[in-house]
Amino acid sequence: MTSPSPAPDATPHWSRYVAIGDSFSEGLWDPYPRTDGTPVTPGTESEGVQRGWADRLADHLAERRGDAPFEYANLAIRGRKLRQIVTEQVSSALAMEPDLVSLVGGGNDILRPHADVHALSTVLERAVAQIRGTGADVLLATGFRTEGALNWTQGRVGVYNANIWSIARRHGAHVLDTWGLHSLQDWRMWSDDRIHLTDEGHRRIANAALVGLGLAPDDPAYDDPLDAAPSVRLRQRLREDAQWARTHVAPWVRRRITGTSSGDGRPAKWTEPKAWPPSER
Repeated sequence: MTSPSPAPDATPHWSRYVAIGDSFSEGLWDPYPRTDGTPVTPGTESEGVQRGWADRLADHLAERRGDAPFEYANLAIRGRKLRQIVTEQVSSALAMEPDLVSLVGGGNDILRPHADVHALSTVLERAVAQIRGTGADVLLATGFRTEGALNWTQGRVGVYNANIWSIARRHGAHVLDTWGLHSLQDWRMWSDDRIHLTDEGHRRIANAALVGLGLAPDDPAYDDPLDAAPSVRLRQRLREDAQWARTHVAPWVRRRITGTSSGDGRPAKWTEPKAWPPSER
């Protein structure tokens, strides 16, 4: 089966979208504005409800459908590895009878020392086949092109991405191409932990998702670069790297040693399909 042909001017035909995955689809760190009106600092941790690209994509799809009904659920939970996503979320998503499912995962696996990328790809393909077997469309996503401290993952991510494109071709799935987004090479698109996106990064990903679905982006300039960033002196960069290691790397290592996850005990944010956009979030 071939990949879907793009139809940039088409009105979305999907009426029920369910997002499944990890922190990327949960939307870290792109929190909704606080209800008390106090400002939220972009790209920092917040215990508030996260928005993220999937919620933003649902916004776009609902708006483009006009008065036609549209529902959305998001079962993604931070810290989940791919097999957990497939085991815990796929059946729950399919029970909602969606006609569109975004399935994005594997990033947390690839960060592990002994990740088997081809085995991960097999798990992913089985899940895609299961979802496509119901008649629902599937949106996959490639991994990010990493730099700096995570540069060592590029080879693994590149192989995984090649497999994702092959899986999409075989099963007629859509692909959100994050690897190809030039604007994400700007460090200002990334949160303090250097793994999750800011609100602007999520906004651009949502536009790329529209393109991946064969629709025109809401913002044609979604991949344009930001204005030139101020230069950072080497000494300042070293201080920032040390602070990043203390604040974000050390806790991550502790969780790996103790076998815990940042998502342990955390429920998904939108566990049932709801008319979108909701009156309250």
